Amino acid sequence: MWDKLKDILLKVQKPARYVGGEYNLPDMDKPCKERVCLCFSDKYEVGMSNIGTRILYHMLNDTDGVVCERAYAPDLDMAELLKAENLPLFSLETKRDIKTFDLIGFSVQFELQFTNIVYMLDLMGVPYFAKDRGEEYPPIVAGGPCVVNPMPFADFFDAVLIGEGEKNLHELTQLHIACREKKMSKKEFLREASKLDGVYVPSLNNKTKRAVVQDLDKAYYPTKILVPNCDIVHDRSSIELFRGCANGCRFCQAGFYYRPIRKRSVDTLVNQACQLMDKTGYDEMGLLSLSTSDYPELKELVDRIKVEADKRKIKLALPSLRLDSFEAEIYEEMQGASLTFAPEAGTQRLRDVINKNISDDNIKSSLIAALKYGVKNVKLYFIMGLPTETEEDLQGIVDIVKLVKYLHSQYGTSKLLNITVSTSIFIPKPLTPFQWEGQISIDEMYQKQEFMKERLRIKNVKYSWHGAQSSVIEAILALGDRSLAKVIVKAYELGCVFDSWSENFDYDKWIKAFEESGVDYNKFLIGFDEDEELPWDIIDNGVSKKYLLNERHKAYKGECTPNCLGKCNGCGANRLERCKI
Repeated sequence: MWDKLKDILLKVQKPARYVGGEYNLPDMDKPCKERVCLCFSDKYEVGMSNIGTRILYHMLNDTDGVVCERAYAPDLDMAELLKAENLPLFSLETKRDIKTFDLIGFSVQFELQFTNIVYMLDLMGVPYFAKDRGEEYPPIVAGGPCVVNPMPFADFFDAVLIGEGEKNLHELTQLHIACREKKMSKKEFLREASKLDGVYVPSLNNKTKRAVVQDLDKAYYPTKILVPNCDIVHDRSSIELFRGCANGCRFCQAGFYYRPIRKRSVDTLVNQACQLMDKTGYDEMGLLSLSTSDYPELKELVDRIKVEADKRKIKLALPSLRLDSFEAEIYEEMQGASLTFAPEAGTQRLRDVINKNISDDNIKSSLIAALKYGVKNVKLYFIMGLPTETEEDLQGIVDIVKLVKYLHSQYGTSKLLNITVSTSIFIPKPLTPFQWEGQISIDEMYQKQEFMKERLRIKNVKYSWHGAQSSVIEAILALGDRSLAKVIVKAYELGCVFDSWSENFDYDKWIKAFEESGVDYNKFLIGFDEDEELPWDIIDNGVSKKYLLNERHKAYKGECTPNCLGKCNGCGANRLERCKI
């Protein structure tokens, strides 16, 4: 295949996406019993930035008897050339036809990637629906954050991996090797796979509970990672401080899905950071988690890593700061010129509703501390359309911006301060206290955005917003059931590909896909009754439905639930594994 590909690569915009051979590439020629291809449903630049697939790729390649290769969704120019030359989608490492692998895995990161699954299956020359794929096709499985509710895309896969792939993907791969050695059929393999924690087999519709890694200090983490051939979205090495989040923001799916909370020790993290710095050549190191400043020993960790980073002239990046846990000492050591905060809502009342446990005083004191250290750029993130939101709450966003400008005039050391305000539309997500909510109409979305555009005409303030139409489709796909699989296929056939890239998204094509498929999409936007069975109820993701419902009731009373680092709030995630932080 490589001889034909060489000619094609001269005709595409970014050939570096498709050549493979990156620095630190694992041994592709070692003896193996199982050859796996991990597919990422987006472009190379996005997929190579994803820490989860990075972990799984290197984990499999560091497993005896297993070789793992990669495939990303090719851009449209490459796809057109593959079809013209009658060539199938291929792996980056050895340029193999993907359907010749023993096992194929897809990473599904967000809802607007769903049509890209069908796109990649089409380019592979594989039937879209698992029921139409016989023994001549390898098992095709899915994982990633969207498996919280796998129902809209479940029919495309033989199995869906719920939870953490270090556990269930490793176990599934070993099981598949054993079943192949016994010459078991694909159906027999899937029956055995359904007995593993975190393996949902759509054809069996089995109940399963989320797979969880017990000890992050002992969990696999790669320290000799691939260095990409071209610029990617997050072009740096990174360490993962902990998983889960103790804050319980009621709109945040990730905060509940990644519980129980488990951390890595300072010694483990420093060791991983040093190895990554020495083996990759990156000039930036990220300290990652859902809420990095909640790491208990963050000051000690930053101090120790910064000593090593300074020796190597490497910069540290500390994202995910909370306004109520901002530490000026740490920020001073990081010497950042920009700061990103996410108040999420403009008023204290609405922050109480969504359980964003930060006060107006937190916002003020944190901004003062940051401005004193020379911050030149402040980025503020908010959500519009939250349950119980009023115009007063929207005005509160404007008031916070004006507060930042005032505080800069009083405490700022830089001459000029640039403020970026970004708003997204609230999307009800499974496994959150707001999973029963409806979504506001498109007209309401436009009205709220116009309100903000008018009032944020302020010098040195830039306002950006998330698309209303794409938010509607995202909500439908997040909350939908198995009837949506045929809609996704129809949308792809109508030309919906790379929908998360705004230049490609076409709302009218999606509406046409629903109409031609005979599916009423409005039923997924109006909300659910509290006693109604939800499409994802068959999956035990850890946090109990009872807890989420109680949190919803507290939201409407404006009652907050405290951070669970000090005292367990009984969310249910401890049933899978004890929180350890």
